[in-house]
Amino acid sequence: MDFETVYRTYFTDVYRYLLQLTGNESLAEELTSDTFFKAMKALDGFRGDCELRVWLCQIAKNAWLSYQKKNRRTAVWDEDAIALLPDDTPGAPEIAEQKEQLHALRSLLHTLPEPYKEVFMWRVFGELSFKEIGKIFGKTDNWACVNYHRARKMLIEQTEETK
Repeated sequence: MDFETVYRTYFTDVYRYLLQLTGNESLAEELTSDTFFKAMKALDGFRGDCELRVWLCQIAKNAWLSYQKKNRRTAVWDEDAIALLPDDTPGAPEIAEQKEQLHALRSLLHTLPEPYKEVFMWRVFGELSFKEIGKIFGKTDNWACVNYHRARKMLIEQTEETK
C-alpha cells in the first residue's frame, strides 16, 4: 500500500484518537502530522504484526507521550496561569464545572488498564463499531463489546467513588 492511500484511509482515525488524548484540536492536528511523517519514514519497515491502524495509533500515542514529556513544565505553568486569570464571561462557573468534569473523566479514562482504555476510546471518541474495534485488536466484535462495557462500568464505579 502506498503512503498516500495510508494517509487518506487512516487520517481521520489517527486525528480523532489524538484529539481525545490531547483535548486540543490544533495540538491533535500537529501530532497527526508528526505521526504520518514518522510513519512515512518507517512504512517500509512495517512488518504487519498488527493492523496498520493500530501501528499508526501507537506512533501517535508515542508522539503524544514525547510531546507531554517535552512540554511538561510549560503545560503546568500555562494551566496554572490561566486558572488565575479573572473570568467575567457569563456562565463561566458552568463552563468551568463542565471542563473540570471532562478533565476528571479524561483522567479516570487514562487510569483504565489496557485494552479497556483503548476499546472505550475507539468506541466513544473514534465512533467505531464493535466489529471495527474487534478487527483492530484481532478479536471478535463480542470481545470488543464486553471490554467496552467493562471499561464503562469501571469508569462509573470510579466516578461514584470520587463523589
